[in-house]
Amino acid sequence: MSAPTPRPHGMRRVERWLVGVAMVIVAFILEKVVVRAVRRSGREVDPEPEPTTLTSRGGEVDFEPD
Repeated sequence: MSAPTPRPHGMRRVERWLVGVAMVIVAFILEKVVVRAVRRSGREVDPEPEPTTLTSRGGEVDFEPD
């Protein structure tokens, strides 16, 4: 088995802490952006058009919507 790695000291410890804080801030901002985009896309959804029923007994059917 290999020897356990020593704990980081001094500046390395501060650097890791700062990187962790920065990652939390970036994740928070990205989450807010995504949630805002999802909410906006939900408002702009057009209602589905009413279904149209066509009945044909052989031959071709020409349909021109209003």
